[in-house]
Amino acid sequence: MFDLINGIPVHPLVVHAIVVLLPLATLGTIAIAVRPRWRRPYGPLVVASALVATVLCPVATSSGEALEGRVGEPGGDHAELGESLVWFALALLLASAVLVYLQRQHDRRLEADGAAATSTTALTVVAVVAVVVGLAAGFQVYRVGDSGAKSAWGDAAGAVAGD
Repeated sequence: MFDLINGIPVHPLVVHAIVVLLPLATLGTIAIAVRPRWRRPYGPLVVASALVATVLCPVATSSGEALEGRVGEPGGDHAELGESLVWFALALLLASAVLVYLQRQHDRRLEADGAAATSTTALTVVAVVAVVVGLAAGFQVYRVGDSGAKSAWGDAAGAVAGD
């Protein structure tokens, strides 16, 4: 299903979208965790970026399997790392969504009667978890991308640079 588009493998196309969106969602999640004022205006954009990246992860896995059928198994542990990325993306999506949701609940209650519905402690705990999840997701994107680049290019790039 996710093999070719106009004769071009789908895998590198989808992977490039993930490589852009997931780090943006990671940085956005960390930013809204650290700066509570940014949660309301930028939170939905961060959650949307994380959602799209999460949805694209299984597409990348399926298209990677199709590409593997055409060119052979990738070297190293790229396939295994790639399959695990969806869990990091899902954790990032959940952390950012919960953070935005709790902040909105907190703001609504504050506007309605001056009392906070969500304790600042809960928001702080979720913010800390979001930062940790964001760092883990960012690191995993790096690991998957690095292993993919090594399996695709091997020593070819080093040989060109060494000439």
